Amino acid sequence: MSTPDLNLLITLDVLLAEGSVARAARRLRLSPSAMSRALARLRETTGDPLLVRAGRGLVPTPRALELRERVSQLVQDAESVLRPAERLDLAALVRTFTIRAREGFIDNFGAELICRAAAEAPGVRLCFVDKLDKESTALRDGTVDLETGVVGKATGPEVRTRALFRDRFVGVVRAGHPLSTGTVTAARYAEGRHVAVSRQGQERGQIDEALSRAGLERKVATIVGSFSAALALVRGSDLVASVPERQTGKLRDGLHSFPLPLEAPQITVSMLWHPRMDADPAHRWLRSLVHAVVTAGGNRLQLLAGMANADDGNS
Repeated sequence: MSTPDLNLLITLDVLLAEGSVARAARRLRLSPSAMSRALARLRETTGDPLLVRAGRGLVPTPRALELRERVSQLVQDAESVLRPAERLDLAALVRTFTIRAREGFIDNFGAELICRAAAEAPGVRLCFVDKLDKESTALRDGTVDLETGVVGKATGPEVRTRALFRDRFVGVVRAGHPLSTGTVTAARYAEGRHVAVSRQGQERGQIDEALSRAGLERKVATIVGSFSAALALVRGSDLVASVPERQTGKLRDGLHSFPLPLEAPQITVSMLWHPRMDADPAHRWLRSLVHAVVTAGGNRLQLLAGMANADDGNS
């Protein structure tokens, strides 16, 4: 089936509204002959004369009268679809946004985001879900509106991203641990019993590679799937954890942290969304809100627990 020329709808709407080829031509800035040819095409397409001669003027046929209101509404609807989005009224916005992030997000970041959202858009509700993998399926099917994490190989090529901040790994031990005093050298760090973080259960990662380049090797006593679990074990044992600094600020309260004595990898934490949401005014507001809170600096940057999806370089 051939595709209809939808431009004819605009021409038909104007012709039926004006009831005159000459006036319709002036309104659409066409020549009378071009408008006459357009009317001929409309007659052929609809199988109806539409406008017929009556004295010196034209009158609509019954089919034209039947189509007039329908065509007018169709044109108005099309113009509404193609018109730029109206300015967002945050006070009247009623919507639920689902944000997917790693563990610790609500504890260290959710409260501030919820407070800011409530102040600016009282009708908005934020729903937080755990980020258990790096796949982009949830963004594609619309079950998730926004994600935070590290862009990886599993991230869909079409996904839009915006960097939020860079983070580095630090070592963490309980208060009173031998590594909480004195200079922590690479050798002292490697001698400890370590808790590694890997959702896939991998024992070696980027920190092990950095130690290997220095001719050292650490002993991994246990493997867990989250930074919060690693820090919980550290709190009650002599284990050593290596976690992202900015993302575990509150989770490390009461623990001793130290810079890693080796060339540890840095990570870039970003927010991710599907391109179909790119121009949506409400979604743009959400992205700007997250970006403003995260990049505000100072104490706020210490509230970013759990936003990175960084473990596939196991720590």
